[in-house]
Amino acid sequence: MDKQQLQEAFDASGIERVKVGGFDVDGLLRGKYMSLEKFWSAVDKGFGFCDVIFGWDSADALYDNAKVTGWHSGYPDTRARIDLDTFRVLPSEPTTACFLVDFWTDDRHPHPACPRNLLKTVVARCQAAGFQPRCGMELEYWLFKEDAESLRAKSYGDLTPLSPGMFGYSWVRIGQNHALIDDLYRQLTAFGVRIEGFHTETGPGVYETALRYSDAVSAADAAALFKTTMKILCAQHGISVTFMAKWNPDLPGSSGHIHQSLLDSTAEKNLFADPGAADGLSTTARQYIGGLVSLSPDLTALFSPTINSYKRYVPGMWAPMTASWGVENRTCSIRAIPGGSATRVEFRQPAADLNPYIALAGCLAAGLHGVEKALEPPPASSGDATEAQAAPALPTTLERAVHQLENSDLVRQVLPEAFVEHYVITRKWELREYARSVTDWELARYFEAI
Repeated sequence: MDKQQLQEAFDASGIERVKVGGFDVDGLLRGKYMSLEKFWSAVDKGFGFCDVIFGWDSADALYDNAKVTGWHSGYPDTRARIDLDTFRVLPSEPTTACFLVDFWTDDRHPHPACPRNLLKTVVARCQAAGFQPRCGMELEYWLFKEDAESLRAKSYGDLTPLSPGMFGYSWVRIGQNHALIDDLYRQLTAFGVRIEGFHTETGPGVYETALRYSDAVSAADAAALFKTTMKILCAQHGISVTFMAKWNPDLPGSSGHIHQSLLDSTAEKNLFADPGAADGLSTTARQYIGGLVSLSPDLTALFSPTINSYKRYVPGMWAPMTASWGVENRTCSIRAIPGGSATRVEFRQPAADLNPYIALAGCLAAGLHGVEKALEPPPASSGDATEAQAAPALPTTLERAVHQLENSDLVRQVLPEAFVEHYVITRKWELREYARSVTDWELARYFEAI
């Protein structure tokens, strides 16, 4: 969409103001409103955005170990460029246009901490090799009859779920909550977040949404905007939503599965499909899987970014413990799905707390590495592969994952070193913040007994 087309779209929709924003390392959408005059000026020249968004954590606490910005630099503006192709209109604010931005240090250099530019860099490498990635995400999340105030008043415990009981794939539960589901479906669709599937999962108030596949950047946009917009729309119904990997120790976790394939340069032929192969998978698909198996242990901190992410990595909770793969095997971290033009791999390691841009960049970088190096994967797993002995073990704590990421020379070959360095710094900060905390578990276990 060019500027003239955009002006016509604004006039047709009666746009009165604009909301612009970009995603930080933790996957939070940081943005603001703009007047139309300011917006049209920014379309041509970009605009300044305080780079503190890359200098603080998800709770707005300033890093004391960051290099890309900080007190030493004075938290200057970084350059934000508006992506006109991300034009949307907020369903609940029909006179407000919305756009995503990418962050740059200057006119030539992407900001090293910008997740969306990270993904664009990896996609460009795929395209240079003759591949067009196609991706789609499935996210699980929990809905509660709570608002922001009641969540805090209850200290995030003793919450009332949207519906009680364990009703996976329940026709009844969706029907009982159809007013909410219908509104979410309509507003998300109107916002350009296309949904393929919407169903209950196993647990009180837990749902899964499958998002329509598309090119890699658009797929990450859709997933990131889905998480953000769900929080806005649910609040309008007096409902809260969490995408935590594991909010309750007695209930299943929330997965964030990533479906991915490579098409040829014309985006017409699925290069993962081989009808003549016994398993329906091409050599390219097998090598891509080989890259994921080889690199996913070192990349785990990118796929599982929080302390809480690793509460999901326990046996019997549908989360992989090893870098395993198998054909139509949901106990593996990589599930190969043959199906002609729909042939793809489903990467099942991440949880819903993932940053879609960073996780997808890690997948594509690992898969492309496997294709470039012609890596043959280990034998496919059959049966329960949760703890397959022949498969590489995945880190089960953030501390171990950060250590592997920081010390992996291979990761720095497939991803920009400046991003890896900054990301490691942010996860070390996360570990330090956790180490300083006193949890409810500690109080209940030790306060009186010790």
